[in-house]
Amino acid sequence: MDFLTLFAIYVVVVLTCIVLICKYSGQQQSPFHVLFSYVAKVFGPFTPKWLQRSSQWIMHRLFHQRGNVFIYLHILLESAVYAEFTYEVFGYCREMDTTLTSLSVPYVLLAVKTSFFYLCIKRDPGTVTKKKVAGQLLIYPYDKKLFHPGVSCPTCQLVKPARSKHCRLCNRCVQRFDHHCIWVNNCIGAQNTRYFLLYLFSVCAMAGAIALLTGDMLLHAVLRSGLLRASYIDEYGQQQPTGPLFVVQHLFLTFPRIVFMLGFVVFVFFLLAGYALFHFYLALVNQTSNEWYKSRGYFCQHCHPSATVDHLCGPVPDHSKRYYYSRGLLKNLGEIFFPPQPVRKKDN
Repeated sequence: MDFLTLFAIYVVVVLTCIVLICKYSGQQQSPFHVLFSYVAKVFGPFTPKWLQRSSQWIMHRLFHQRGNVFIYLHILLESAVYAEFTYEVFGYCREMDTTLTSLSVPYVLLAVKTSFFYLCIKRDPGTVTKKKVAGQLLIYPYDKKLFHPGVSCPTCQLVKPARSKHCRLCNRCVQRFDHHCIWVNNCIGAQNTRYFLLYLFSVCAMAGAIALLTGDMLLHAVLRSGLLRASYIDEYGQQQPTGPLFVVQHLFLTFPRIVFMLGFVVFVFFLLAGYALFHFYLALVNQTSNEWYKSRGYFCQHCHPSATVDHLCGPVPDHSKRYYYSRGLLKNLGEIFFPPQPVRKKDN
């Protein structure tokens, strides 16, 4: 029981750090920065200047500049999971007569996920440029709440189309900006949101397939060993029937790497499943993460519709709607998977 308690504490600490990294990476104010500032304040007088500068440079480099560190971390974690699955779980599953078709599913999903992962990295998210800005201005109307006409980006020196935002990490304005994803080292915008959604769902499917096969292998190992019908002598010399905690501890001691890998992929599945469902919900209502975050407090007060607002294109929408750009589920999804392209002016 002591082993399980210590291991549970270890897992909770590690997973909490992962959740905080996923949630707060790239933000100016986060628990990481508060903790770092507090530690720097306490230990600053005793820390060499070169060490302080190095730590500040590392934090800035990781979370405030573009880089491939998290891409490499992504590949490293994925390689570790598949190495463990291939060299241990695969062999045990074959001994249990698991079909090759079932065992090939994680590898097929890996190929699918890798293709979407590559497209998320390489695909232009919809950069606002001098050549395209005239056409991009005509794609969406301004709601005059979150997005206002005539506003220029002080960095790009271009008029900002509705739903666009300047990414400080990429140093560019992005059409239909959703967020900057450090795991793909790219912005998620109008032209690559579909790849990002498919990437999230493929990662979830991949983690789920590995978890099911691994869990099935461990279950068969327990049933074959007869642990559920066995007993043991406790520290007081009394015979006790084995229960779930004893079985779990036995699995930890017998298959430590497999059990740890299973816990990791289960955590990844639930974490990314929730994240993927959130983004799918945003796709259904035609809203971006940036718009969702900005509008959370905006519609707490009653908004009156205005029928006299001039728009660059399209009919006058109801300003009392929270989902200003929603045009129905099918059209919203169609806009994600077939994003509207900038309108090109015909030469006379």
